Amino acid sequence: MRQIKIVADSSANVHQRQAVPFASAALKIITDTEEFVDNAALDVAAMVTYFDTYKGKSKTSCPNPADWLEAFGDAEDVFCITITSNLSGSYNSACIAKQMYEDEHEDRRVFVIDSLSAGPELVLIIEKLEQMIGEGMEFDEICSKIKEYQQTIGLEFMLQSLKNLAANGRVSPAVAKIATLLGIRIVGKASDVGTLEPTDKCPGQARSLHAVVKNMTKAGLQTGKVIIAHCFNESAANALKDLLAEKLPQAQVEITQCTGLCSYYAEKGGLMIGFEKF
Repeated sequence: MRQIKIVADSSANVHQRQAVPFASAALKIITDTEEFVDNAALDVAAMVTYFDTYKGKSKTSCPNPADWLEAFGDAEDVFCITITSNLSGSYNSACIAKQMYEDEHEDRRVFVIDSLSAGPELVLIIEKLEQMIGEGMEFDEICSKIKEYQQTIGLEFMLQSLKNLAANGRVSPAVAKIATLLGIRIVGKASDVGTLEPTDKCPGQARSLHAVVKNMTKAGLQTGKVIIAHCFNESAANALKDLLAEKLPQAQVEITQCTGLCSYYAEKGGLMIGFEKF
């Protein structure tokens, strides 16, 4: 039997799994004075507190090909998932590593998946891969089926602050400042091409959570999986879970916490929600 491994960059909020051999390739968050490596050793709470008061420049750095090769290890079949290529060079770096790996080992295969998303939507992809591997599907069939599955999942987000997104050119600094001054929550989604697409501007958390449920229902959620990843806002995550239980009682809801990269972009109070559109 061929040795199979799932690998994802750390935007997945996952550092270890049990069902199938797994490895995480760390992204980094870099400022003028600090470098935060998004691995299992990172003190996420300390990092978030640091950014509460930090006023300087910051940026993120994706895994380089050597990082990906280390994550691939000695696996014969590798399924590799990256943050959306429209927000990071992680996908391109993984593709370079794939070519190097396959050139060096003629009998090995790497399938690189551009998630067109981040956070909990990557977890849905990982779980689907685990399911198909457990069912004994062949490599090529899994590659085909996972592409089909990607058409049935989505990502919603609710953000209290846009400071770090603005610092990295993801949103307008003017919009970020106005949202902070007015206490507006930004609700949005990952678009079909993997960009961040705001859909609602809501005064207060309660209205923003209702907007999230409305958007997920409109997208097709009825009985599917929902993974809510929060950045130190468990109360909002539980409130959203309660809303979903009331309006869509058959949906399968799980609450998790953002790790480093997603905490940097979602910022304190933010939610990222991966869900199945069925």
